[in-house]
Amino acid sequence: MDDDGNKKLDYNEFQKGIFDYGLNLEPEEVRAMFNQFDSDKSGTLDFDEFLKALRPPMSKARKDLIIRAFHKLDRSGDGVVTIEDLKGVYDASKHAKYKNGEWTEEQVFRSFLDSFDTPNEADGKVTREEFTNYYSGVSASIDSDAYFDLMMRSAWKLT
Repeated sequence: MDDDGNKKLDYNEFQKGIFDYGLNLEPEEVRAMFNQFDSDKSGTLDFDEFLKALRPPMSKARKDLIIRAFHKLDRSGDGVVTIEDLKGVYDASKHAKYKNGEWTEEQVFRSFLDSFDTPNEADGKVTREEFTNYYSGVSASIDSDAYFDLMMRSAWKLT
């Protein structure tokens, strides 16, 4: 749908994409959908806005597990996970690139944080919103609440 390749959809690209995918919507419906998706009201949709709009809502149980995992990482309790928070929680010495000398402990930590950070805006700090957004994407691919629960508890050693 991103015809000009700028990693954003303007209304015309969105409208053309809706038509190209065979959705028979009235022009007012397309406009209303675009406006609903455009959460920051910038007049364009970035990738995150588009994905958030398409994802199914998460159950309270899933959200609660995500928040528990975030709090486990956020050792300082300031609402942002940083490299300092990871020390003592995440063992960089087990990472393959650390073992072979390619990366330092700090590079391992930064790579870990970047995986949860907003794409193309990695700053080495992960907010609760970014962490939740990451797991919202994971959640969308897991149908079973029981399996999501097992995966989160296992990954984050939650009791």
